[in-house]
Amino acid sequence: MAITAALLLAGCGGGTQIDTGSGKAVPLTKEQTRKTLPDGGAMTGWKASARPATVKMNKLYRPAICPIKNNAGCESSRFYGTSAFRRDDGAAITTFLVVAYDSEQAAREAYDVLWDYYGKRTGQRVKTFSLGPIGEKRDARIGPSGFHGEPYAITQVRVGTTLLWTMTNSADKDKNAVTEDSVRDLATVLAKRARQAQNGDTPSATL
Repeated sequence: MAITAALLLAGCGGGTQIDTGSGKAVPLTKEQTRKTLPDGGAMTGWKASARPATVKMNKLYRPAICPIKNNAGCESSRFYGTSAFRRDDGAAITTFLVVAYDSEQAAREAYDVLWDYYGKRTGQRVKTFSLGPIGEKRDARIGPSGFHGEPYAITQVRVGTTLLWTMTNSADKDKNAVTEDSVRDLATVLAKRARQAQNGDTPSATL
């Protein structure tokens, strides 16, 4: 959540590529990065708690996104953005994060560096699960978190020149508020929107 806060102050294993899209992946502009993030219209059953916002990646924001020695993983990054939602029944909260890079190679090289960091945020009693055929590479973990063992899940996906994350946690004691299926749906929406943006289309994928 520190990532979301920093931005607001400013205003499963991999596999072969399956979801290739119809166009060539290109570096996204700041506006395309913002539009990649789901908004209220894309999130049926959820209410926005932080609207999509994007900033240019610089020395102020790199430590928030890449809190690793020398901010590894942020090399050749252009923009990052985030949006956040609370489920209508208040049972779950999710945050979307996008980092746009100069090239597919830059995003590819950053992937393992950042997953090594983000993938450990779920605690010790976690398990991996499959996100299905989205992006060129993808990982996901889910496990208990909080005093009552409420579930928390994080996903990371590479789609072309972007790295994408969803971070979802239960907002109450309901241990069924965050499931593999619900997290998979969130990651899929974000990946589809990133593919649409890189194909030159206006992102329109919805939950």
